Amino acid sequence: MKDDSRYVEIFNLVKAYPNPYGDPIRVVDGFELRIKKNEIISIIGHSGCGKSTVLTMVAGLNEISHGSIAVDSREINGPGPDRAVVFQSPCLLPWMTAYQNVLLGVKKVYPHGTEQQRREICEYYLSAVGLANSMDKLPGEMSGGMQQRVGIARAIALKPKMLLLDEPFGRLDSLTRMELQDVVLEILDREKITTMVITHDVDEAIFMSDRVCMMTSGPNAKVGKLLTLPFGRPRNRADVLEHPEYYNLRGSLVQFLEDESHPSPTDKSTANAEQEAVAT
Repeated sequence: MKDDSRYVEIFNLVKAYPNPYGDPIRVVDGFELRIKKNEIISIIGHSGCGKSTVLTMVAGLNEISHGSIAVDSREINGPGPDRAVVFQSPCLLPWMTAYQNVLLGVKKVYPHGTEQQRREICEYYLSAVGLANSMDKLPGEMSGGMQQRVGIARAIALKPKMLLLDEPFGRLDSLTRMELQDVVLEILDREKITTMVITHDVDEAIFMSDRVCMMTSGPNAKVGKLLTLPFGRPRNRADVLEHPEYYNLRGSLVQFLEDESHPSPTDKSTANAEQEAVAT
């Protein structure tokens, strides 16, 4: 019997890159995390700490130096349709319409489906992200927010076991960002997809997640602290902001990031030695 509390297991994950002399420098070192089935977990940390590196290793797009990653009890070995990724840039094919961009992935995942079945899938998920009247538009005819909606629809239409969001709202204005956060949460609640969100935004992490994973600063970055959030799902933004623990939780995340910005003298000397090793 499968253990849903260990639906995703990341064990002793390491990513090392060589310095000019070929010596391995560990950017991510000993990252460990278990994610429950249907859970939404955010990863926050300072720029360069390795958040996106972890995500691309989970996606199978970045080779693992050491450790292992398993999704639904199967160890990953490269990319696959069981893990869908949405990046900060929509990455749409500019000569294809919104519908055609989504259809491209659907054809790969449903090779034996009829044309009508594939069309229904594409139209359903494009409608779910609010693009029912824009399916025939090219990316150049859409705003940045609309393009990102296409990217989200394309990823969700694959029916992945895990959705990986790498700062998907980072380039959007605040109103569009909040609107898309609501859209994504509504879809995730309906589709029951286990999700990892990479973000720099503390408020976004709190609003979208069941738990927040805080990464230490690199090099040798790992899980520094895990924070479980008390908000139920489906989630209402007003209820989250009015929750009596909201500002305490937010303060805890901000304090962690501030502490990571000002390491202790021992941590600082260790980091300096590692940076000198990379430089030389």
